[in-house]
Amino acid sequence: MERILIKNGRVLDPKNSIDQICDLYIDGKNISRIGVDLSVSVDRVIEAKDLIVAPGLVDMHVHLREPGFEYKETIATGTRSAVAGGVTTVACMANTQPTIDSLDVVEFIRLQAEEYGSANVFPIGSITKNLDGQSITDWRSLIEAGAVALSDDGKTVMDASIMWNVLVLSAEMNFPVIDHCEEHNLTQGTVMNLGKISQELGLPGQPNAAEEIIIARDLLLAEQTGGHIHIAHVSTEGGVDLIRWAKQRRIRVTAESCPHHFTITDTEVVNHGAKAKIHPPLRTQKDVKAIIQGLAEGIIDTIVTDHAPHAPFEKNRGMKEAPAGIIGLETSVPLVLTQLVDTGKLKLNDAIAKMTHIPSEILGIDRGTLSVGAVADVTLIDPKKLQVVDSAQFESKSRNTPFDGWKLKGWPVMTIRDGKIMMSKIKSNR
Repeated sequence: MERILIKNGRVLDPKNSIDQICDLYIDGKNISRIGVDLSVSVDRVIEAKDLIVAPGLVDMHVHLREPGFEYKETIATGTRSAVAGGVTTVACMANTQPTIDSLDVVEFIRLQAEEYGSANVFPIGSITKNLDGQSITDWRSLIEAGAVALSDDGKTVMDASIMWNVLVLSAEMNFPVIDHCEEHNLTQGTVMNLGKISQELGLPGQPNAAEEIIIARDLLLAEQTGGHIHIAHVSTEGGVDLIRWAKQRRIRVTAESCPHHFTITDTEVVNHGAKAKIHPPLRTQKDVKAIIQGLAEGIIDTIVTDHAPHAPFEKNRGMKEAPAGIIGLETSVPLVLTQLVDTGKLKLNDAIAKMTHIPSEILGIDRGTLSVGAVADVTLIDPKKLQVVDSAQFESKSRNTPFDGWKLKGWPVMTIRDGKIMMSKIKSNR
């Protein structure tokens, strides 16, 4: 393994309250020293003047599609997409085929990630078998086998008794239950947000209440069981208000939101059609404003991508037939910096925290920090780099993004995982 010295960068580690111009020394797979003008014997020197040196980014909500949907994405291509976007660790959702509902599938993902993964991969087990919402999996065994959370993401567990029981176990074993909040009786057959745009386009829409009803139900279940509920991809003003209320009551809740939900609205369906079809759907400017406020207040704890690859032929079916979801691993950092940090809506330290140590702590994994002795997962970001989004150049197999052609500022330029350079767009000297 190499000894690497990253010199003169803005070392930013929110977990340890570090924000200074200094050097960072990596010895093999671990961070060895942080300091000014370090004098050490190394194999490689990286000049990081004017760059941000952050912990490797952690995305706790990603769909890698393998096993079963390898035509959309694989563990190999999905993790290459991750490191291209500065992400060194992903947690992958269970809606594969077969679903991550058995120890065999957990082990399969571990082995595939070990063999082909460019980033660290942590599996999320399903709450019910094949996401059927009825037949529960062996929750305890999945967690003991290495699943970092349980979720039926993509669907809501409509049976409140199942959610009650999984939250009881969450309280005992200390893992998060990641909650896709969608009252299916209100969303069946819908393809976008219910509102002025859906009415103009003549498309069936789902109301904000569909998300908020389940958020409210599961916050109450978490309060009464002591379990840890993590609200996935919050998209509505009412959802933010409910989570704020829950945190005031000290309910054990964390929450996430995605760049598309704090950047664009349902008007993008007019411009991009099915490339802007997402669940939960793009909402209104009022909701976008509330999401941003929730991030700034700390009501929303983490920023995730909900990276959801689909093949071009699937998205070309049009709004009514195309699957929902967009990719996001390779655009998350510049969207956060351009839309939140550069506009003064979120401090840089807070943004990095929401993409490093906070999701790591929610999942209970040892990532997201530059502590001496920690695993050397490091992301270098050029905050001044201007670049146009071009999905044709993505590492992901899929191209389903509404951000094609956007000019964004602040891009990852190097990703180091376990002390090994996995992506680099800058020179280094041996």
